[in-house]
Amino acid sequence: MLKMRCIAHVDMDAFYASVELLRYPQLRGQPVVIGGRRRPAQEPLSGTAFPALRDYSGRGVITTATYEARALGVHSGMGLMKAARLAPAALLLPADFDEYRRYSRLFKDAVRAVAPEIEDRGIDEIYIDLTGLVMTDVESDAPDAWTRARDVAVSIQSAVRNATGLSCSIGITPNKLLSKIASELEKPGGITVLRETDIPARIWPLPARKVNGIGPKASARLGTLGIHTIGELAQADRALLVEHFGKSYGAWLHEAAHGRDERAVVTYSEPKSISRETTFEDDLHPVHDREQLSRIFTDLCVRVADDLQRKGYVGKTIGLKLRYDNFKTVTRDRTIDAPTRDAGTIRRAAGECLKRVPLDRRIRLLGVRIGSLSKPGAQTHADESSRAARTPTLFEDFPT
Repeated sequence: MLKMRCIAHVDMDAFYASVELLRYPQLRGQPVVIGGRRRPAQEPLSGTAFPALRDYSGRGVITTATYEARALGVHSGMGLMKAARLAPAALLLPADFDEYRRYSRLFKDAVRAVAPEIEDRGIDEIYIDLTGLVMTDVESDAPDAWTRARDVAVSIQSAVRNATGLSCSIGITPNKLLSKIASELEKPGGITVLRETDIPARIWPLPARKVNGIGPKASARLGTLGIHTIGELAQADRALLVEHFGKSYGAWLHEAAHGRDERAVVTYSEPKSISRETTFEDDLHPVHDREQLSRIFTDLCVRVADDLQRKGYVGKTIGLKLRYDNFKTVTRDRTIDAPTRDAGTIRRAAGECLKRVPLDRRIRLLGVRIGSLSKPGAQTHADESSRAARTPTLFEDFPT
């Protein structure tokens, strides 16, 4: 008999919003929306100076929201202006991604101390292979194993709370697909353990879009076939799905609806690139807003360099990403002679890329990327010298 797998999905509860509530505990229990970006020099809000969503004007989108705000109909990805119409009294806080990344590292380290077989899936979620911790020999679907898995989940939640002050929800099932769904069933702070026999009762009544991999377009197309729930998808003829969605995706839809997923938990993978980008609240002009663009451009390069240092990589291919006010996006790359993690070197190479793009329209987004990553050998003192001394402080690449 084959050994049954036991896979957990850990999902932090309203992660960005919860981190902000650690900073502003007086806002607990209130509808709070996180959106826009905290500027590098911006200080945390103090006292009662929390702006209401009704006073917002711009084109920003919601990054996340507290559960109290979600109850008013707002959600991640919604435009802040639309959210202001639905929840005008909700409070608006800017996002602080440096702080979120710090808490992300803390929670993952806490989980790793309990269950080390982790696949990192983003800033606020991970998969864990618990099979070796909770199942013995060749037992398959043994009740005691799932009880032990729940005990491990309790330990994980406790470790995360002790390390961060935050809560997480955990789904535990035989595979990644089901665990991703299960972790959403009892939020916030829930633990959901499902076995294959639980699929008809707990999974099939859910909307088909709850399956990770079925997006809005696929969900709408399924709706035209009279398929709205995962159970209806499971009962659909495989040939029908292949006919309407193609051989590969149609077959996958059939397998996913039955809760089948053979993907392994991947505990390590080399990153292909590291990047930082920012979308401006208001479009910036390459001439009139030159100094502001200079500061942003330099800051992006410094942040990429810091990421390389923290993760232990150097890179050779430096890239620029620029999106105009008409939503057209252009990219340019340049490969330098020697791998680097130095902010000044990255800044100069990215500046050379900038000279190869038209600067005749306002700019909506700016990004810097470095690829062709490798682990460095012994670094010279020159490579680790002060970034401030070697990094341009003006956006001289833009026309005057």
